[in-house]
This record gives sequence, structure tokens and C-alpha cells, in this order.
Amino acid sequence: MSRQKVVVAMSGGVDSSVAASVLKERGYEVQGMTMEVVPLKNFSLKEEDEAIPRVGVTEKAQKVARFLNIPHERLNLKKEFEQKVISNFCNEYAQGRTPNPCIRCNKFIKMGLLMDKALERGADYLATGHYAQVVYQRDVKRYLLKKGKDREKDQSYFLYPLNQKQFSFLLMPLGFMTKHQVQKKASQLNLPLKKDTESQEICFIPEDNYVGFLKKRRPESFIPGPVKDLNGNILGFHQGILHFTIGQRRGMGISASHPLYVVDIRSEDQSVVVGTQDQLYKKNFLISSVNMIVQNEIPSEMEIQARIRYKHEEAPACLKKKNSSQAWVEFKKPQRAITPGQSVVLYRGDTVLGGGIIEKALD
Repeated sequence: MSRQKVVVAMSGGVDSSVAASVLKERGYEVQGMTMEVVPLKNFSLKEEDEAIPRVGVTEKAQKVARFLNIPHERLNLKKEFEQKVISNFCNEYAQGRTPNPCIRCNKFIKMGLLMDKALERGADYLATGHYAQVVYQRDVKRYLLKKGKDREKDQSYFLYPLNQKQFSFLLMPLGFMTKHQVQKKASQLNLPLKKDTESQEICFIPEDNYVGFLKKRRPESFIPGPVKDLNGNILGFHQGILHFTIGQRRGMGISASHPLYVVDIRSEDQSVVVGTQDQLYKKNFLISSVNMIVQNEIPSEMEIQARIRYKHEEAPACLKKKNSSQAWVEFKKPQRAITPGQSVVLYRGDTVLGGGIIEKALD
């Protein structure tokens, strides 16, 4: 009987490298595959540096693959990544929203195009280094997404848009390990990894400079506008809504006798609305592009735990269906800075029920 073949999405980092080694130990026929997605010109915000290449993920992944004695392939998905992820990121910011590009990358690129390529090459599965778990529940005949064992590193939040077909071909061997166990495993195997600090930055944003990146990509979107209070009084002027996100306090260029925060961004008149800390807290909001994992359709009403950003603490809420793709979410207690463009992920215990994109919060 032939071994099952798995393609591992390798970045050259500790997580994907250990994932590949664990699967090889388990007896799978393992192949590494690395997505090349970031255009070279994005590596620097300085014009004179654009032609200077940096050591990328492909070279790091190839080094690990040679060490593990597994085949490796690079896959150029720069055009598709530009269309599905980077363009969406820029367009959302231009509308005063705050998108999460990692979620779109997982849905359309990593578990979309990369998974398709893996299956075309005869693989039975695609594997990643995510800290999350996929479990098949026989009584309901569905794949369920669950939190990773390491609650501090859990990445189930980023995987809520996936469908049943994608889950059926997905392996995440680190879901049952802690980060400490992964690092210890890498050390025991003597994997050829650089002692890089773990980056929290978005891969295509150089030096975490959002404004600089957006100015190069969407200079026409930096339109000056007013800074207003909730009564419509103009307090000052700004140089573009792309400088702001909900909850922001600094960089507004106005003075007041008490701290003011961004409570709303209105692309229709390019205005930034500010208010007090208390005015940042809201209970009700509308979500779109809803994807349910535990069932096919949005339930008419469901008690949930909701997380409105990756590092946000889950809070009790109620989900109410609006239509086939939209729903209302109402927290039991008001939450700070509910931000359009961000994803809300719905949980019950360690199971991901589904999620959607925040459209607007209501007073």
C-alpha cells in the first residue's frame, strides 16, 4: 500500500519546518512547497533600494527541505496575491476600513490556489504550521475547526472562512503542540533555522509602515478632510482617512481638554469622527460574508462567544440572521472599538462556529 502524500506549505520558519518533520516521522510522503507572493518592490519604501533583493522565504524553505531530504517546489503566486490580498487591503483602507489580509490569504491563496496545486500534483493533503485543529465529527458528518492546544498561539481566528472541502484536505500537525514543544522539537532535530524573532508584521508591509505602503500604492486616496465631534462640529483637518483606524488616539492634529479617540471614519465625506473613551464602546453590529462551519446556513438566532479581533478576548453575544449572508451580533456588554473591515469569529468553547466581516457598529 502506497504512503499518503502531503504537501507542506513551507516558509522556512520554525512552525512549517517542524510541521514537515513531524509528518515525515509519521510516515507520510512529504513534499515542501513555498508560495512566492510578495513583489520585490514592496521590500523597501526607498526608491533606491527597490532593486536590492533580500533573503526570502523560498531560500530558507529550500534549506530546510534539503536538510529533511524532501523535495521542494516554489510556486509563483505574486499576481494572484496582488489581486486577492494586496488590492483588497488598499481598497478597504481607502474606504476607511481596517482589513485583515492574513484571513484572505488563507482563504484564497494558501488553502485556495496552493491547495489546488498540491492536489493537482497528486497530494492527498495540504499541511500548514497553524496552531489550530481540524476534527471530523461523525454524528453530524462535518469537519469542525477547533482552537489549538496552545491558547496563546491559537490561530483558529484566521481560518474561519474555510469550507468543508478545504478542511477535508487540510492537516495542521502543530494544533496538538505548544509553541515551546515546537521550538524544543526544532532544537532536537537541529533544523537549520535562523534565530529570528517572531514577526507580528504583515508580510507585504515593509517595516510595519502602513501609511508609507499605502501612499505608494494609493496616493490618490490621501484626500484631506475634517476631524469632527459626534455633533458635527469641525475640530481640525487631517491629510487622509488612510492614516486612521477606530480606537486611535494619536496623530489627529487637534487639541482638547480631554483625550479623544477615533470613533468613526466616513469615506463619503472623508471625515474622521472623534469622541471620548466611553463613546468607543458599542454592543450591536452588522456582519457580512458570513461563513458557518458547524452548519450550512446562518441560524435564526444563536448564543455565542464572539472575538472582534485576533487578540480580543471573547465575549458573550447573540447572533441573529438578517439574510443568507448577513447577520446581526449583539454583545451582552458593550465592547471597545468594533471596527469595520475586521473579522468577528464566533466560538462555543474551543469550537469555531463561523464568522464574518464587520460592516458597521450601531449606537
